Amino acid sequence: MQNHDCFFGTSPWNWKVVTKLLILVLVLVPIFIEFLLMGYLTEVLQNDFYSGILTGFIMAITFMFGLYFLAIKPENLSWKEVGLRGFTSRYWKPIVAWTFAIISIAFVMVIVIELFLGIGSENSKTESLQSRMTPLNFLIGFVSAAIISPVYEEIFYRGFLYRFLRSRYGVPVSMLASSFIFMIVHIPTYNTLLLNFVSGLIFAWTYEKTGSIVPAMIIHGTTNGIFIILVALG
Repeated sequence: MQNHDCFFGTSPWNWKVVTKLLILVLVLVPIFIEFLLMGYLTEVLQNDFYSGILTGFIMAITFMFGLYFLAIKPENLSWKEVGLRGFTSRYWKPIVAWTFAIISIAFVMVIVIELFLGIGSENSKTESLQSRMTPLNFLIGFVSAAIISPVYEEIFYRGFLYRFLRSRYGVPVSMLASSFIFMIVHIPTYNTLLLNFVSGLIFAWTYEKTGSIVPAMIIHGTTNGIFIILVALG
């Protein structure tokens, strides 16, 4: 408990570092990568699926390089400081439980949103994959959604951002704030925003309970992988 309190009670970063990274994530990446670069790649490749996958890969690299050169290297830190550490084997049961919980919540949200708002579960990402469904494209989409995205998103939004906020504002505020930011970066996929927020709360909670972002990566990757399989079957 003492190590846990020490880890979350302090943070090696200050607001200057966090502000730089938030500008990168909330301003520079959306403008120059998600909008300008993806538009260019779509025009060159004439394929919105491949341009979306390539854009996501470049985003992952940008997130990790930004975090490394702005937050990790200047302080001579290891990646353990953003939660890349082991966790107790006793937490595998909660991992399975939280995975089923997110899947169940997702199905309920789909029904409620479609019933009351008339918004279906399809979005540009799922439609892009479904319209070009081949074994290779499925594999590419699966690796992107179930491996690449969960790794870099959990490292940044939970490992780095949640820990920083947690050291200053406590658990409830930090869970809500980090999950809100996690939600808004998924705009314009509006029909998944509420699920992104709820999932963010669950991922932050697993980090809080274990001191490791690995359980959140596992839950995140498993649920994303299941959703990709359902898209392929649908």
